[in-house]
Amino acid sequence: MNEAGALETRISQQIVAAMKARDAERTGTLRLIKTALKNKAIEKRSALNSAEEQQALATMIKQRRDSIEQFTKGNRPELAAKEAAEITVIEEFLPKALDEAGLRSIVAEMIAAHAASTGQKPGPRDMGPVIKAVQARLQQDGVRAEGRIVSEAVKAALAG
Repeated sequence: MNEAGALETRISQQIVAAMKARDAERTGTLRLIKTALKNKAIEKRSALNSAEEQQALATMIKQRRDSIEQFTKGNRPELAAKEAAEITVIEEFLPKALDEAGLRSIVAEMIAAHAASTGQKPGPRDMGPVIKAVQARLQQDGVRAEGRIVSEAVKAALAG
């Protein structure tokens, strides 16, 4: 069985377990994940690879974070709490998120590598290539960090 099938099988098993436990919220979230992955595969017209699955799940988390922000502004804490619970379930299927110190060290390493390759001290204009290098390194290491957080870390490091 390929990698894509492994995640789908794992989610299906989790759905069955959640249904047996009569956990309606978890069951619903797992079904949302399964549907999102299936839709992405249909859109692509072939099976998803591991990176594409992670991207789809990361997109789901980002959407929920945006919803939490909107629900909080709209004074709907019960809906914000539901979205937060969904994020927790979705994160179970993603690689662990990198802590801030680990991200800073990777950013510093990539800035040093960029400086060595260009022969000059990187400035704010070098933000794009450094972010790409950091994202590639995160994927290579099998960890994840939200794009906005990576961008802020690179911006702070280049400014400082």
